[in-house]
Amino acid sequence: MNSKDKEFIIKELPFFAGISKEELAIIKARAQIVEYRKGEVIYEEKSSPSAFYCIISGRVQIYTNDKTGQRLILEYLHRGKYFGIISLLTDEPHSVTSLVINDCVILVIKKDDFDFVLKNIPRLAIDLSRTLSRRLKRKDIHQKIIFESTVVSVFSSYSQAGKTIYALNLALSLRRETHKSVIILDILPRDKIHTLPNKLELAQPRIFDLSSSVEIYSLPKDYISESKFGINLCCFYYQENNDVCLKRLIEVLSLLVNDYHYIILDLPAVMDRSIISMLNQSDLIHILSSPDSVDLKRTKNLIHRLKMDFNFDPQKIKTIINEYKLAKIGYGDQFEILGQEIFATIPKIKFNSGERLIIDDLDCEYSKAVRRIARQLGDCLVGLVLGVGVGYGFCHIGVLRVIEEEKIPVDIIAGSSIGALIACLWAIGKSSQEILEITQEFREPKHIWGLIDVTFPRLGFIKGNKLYRFLKKHLGDKTFYDVKLPLKIIASDVRRKEPRVLDKGLLVDAIMASCSMPGIFAPFKFKEEVLFDGGVTNPLPTESLMQIGVKKIIAVNVTPSREDILRQLTKLKEGIFPECTGDVQKSKPLGWFMRLKNIFKLNIVDIIFSSVEVLQSEVARREGELADIVLHPDTTGLFWLELHRADEFARRGEIEARSNLDKIWQLVNE
Repeated sequence: MNSKDKEFIIKELPFFAGISKEELAIIKARAQIVEYRKGEVIYEEKSSPSAFYCIISGRVQIYTNDKTGQRLILEYLHRGKYFGIISLLTDEPHSVTSLVINDCVILVIKKDDFDFVLKNIPRLAIDLSRTLSRRLKRKDIHQKIIFESTVVSVFSSYSQAGKTIYALNLALSLRRETHKSVIILDILPRDKIHTLPNKLELAQPRIFDLSSSVEIYSLPKDYISESKFGINLCCFYYQENNDVCLKRLIEVLSLLVNDYHYIILDLPAVMDRSIISMLNQSDLIHILSSPDSVDLKRTKNLIHRLKMDFNFDPQKIKTIINEYKLAKIGYGDQFEILGQEIFATIPKIKFNSGERLIIDDLDCEYSKAVRRIARQLGDCLVGLVLGVGVGYGFCHIGVLRVIEEEKIPVDIIAGSSIGALIACLWAIGKSSQEILEITQEFREPKHIWGLIDVTFPRLGFIKGNKLYRFLKKHLGDKTFYDVKLPLKIIASDVRRKEPRVLDKGLLVDAIMASCSMPGIFAPFKFKEEVLFDGGVTNPLPTESLMQIGVKKIIAVNVTPSREDILRQLTKLKEGIFPECTGDVQKSKPLGWFMRLKNIFKLNIVDIIFSSVEVLQSEVARREGELADIVLHPDTTGLFWLELHRADEFARRGEIEARSNLDKIWQLVNE
């Protein structure tokens, strides 16, 4: 791996985010990029401190052995996760074993070099000390068997907001998506009845009274109910404005963080001192509101009080719109009333649906929305990246067909240029078949002229008005608020010479910006900015998903590599096209003889595209290194401008996706 690739990878690892050029140079000089094969042990339990490890690609299993010698799996680590630090910072032997379960590429900084890095970059030392403090929390009680726990409070400014059903389904989804331990703490005043035991098909459990004065050294096991759905439940009573309740809850949490990865607090919708203090013990607060303007205003006031009166960290407050009431106002107006971003929207539950939707109705929109939240919380979001390539980009349609048929979960999608267009159509709810039908508008080569309006080449040969009308016909006035899953569109900033991630405003404007190939189309004016083709800076925009914490990335790179281009030219010269049917070979508009002739008859469009393609090929290869899986369909015998052959492009994409299904499912399920 060359120096530039190494620098690129270090900059993209979350732990090193925001480092300066000088700090980057220090790390690069002392870091190694090491490849490990499946089955290798990186370090063993009780071995001496060795190095700082950070995963670039692949998976690592962390385990220990119990008293009987049986392996106890503690954690699966993936890209961006670092390990080995507790032994480095405490100078104690490793307490676990790290095993490579997929071929891995890992950034390694040896112990002495890591000490040097921490002395010269104090910010990293502070970040690590916080992590160490959290990981060793309450180690004096009993041996901690997991790395970190996350406490999530579910709350609302008013009753009947659907928070208990949400808390239940979030817990079930976290268990299903992460395979980690989850418990719900159902906290109510004495005059209320706990409904979660019935929803989890449990006998009425013992209820722990937080107002009791008994010191808690261990939570009796008979207070914790184990459900057949894989999650546990503990029910509590509390008294309003009682400081003893808060003290007892903190003691309970201190015990539970040693045994559970996720602790969900279902809190009553009241604003007394005890509940506010309980909220403050959480790592995250999910506040539910309906889209009704009155409810939104109450939620806004609640959030304002938490921030201003109680000094809550705004970053840990997440607003979730529960559409159990019909939305009377649009997303933009909801945002305007709240005065802050909406973390997620969960659709209305169908009439007569069960309450455990994650189990009872996995394919309903409510379940899909909650699963996406759980995967984000569980640090296991699946992202799909669609690259550039004009006609080659129709390969994406075949990949999407496989994703649909196999029901592979995708939580967020990003694209550049043609990849942005196809990602956008899919994100608004069009199926792969519907997208393929749209391409039939180019069923003959001459139909491509319907997108071309030639202008005096001051900024580009094509004005783009016809392309804009084409996009408007299929996207209308839809905005990023109308998509069914998060969408990131990549464009390039003319003035700043850097990529721009677009995720707000009209979709048609974002696509126009991302598709404006320099030299061919005039740059697109987006608000106050002048933007052009996203493929110039990010032809395979994996970086845009890494920056927002997506850990599982499937990238579809349809840009021909240098080897692909040379192989294509060789076959063209020799007249060898085994993949092509007789009908294609006989096609008059672009028959093989004419195509061969045209390839060697250079024109300005070919020169521009070929020059960009060569540059994009190398950048896309490097960006592909940030993905867990890169699908690279075979486009031999196909030409970038053959938009009329969308069916064949889609078929090639489908073949590539199906040949990698095992790898995709392994990535998704880990």
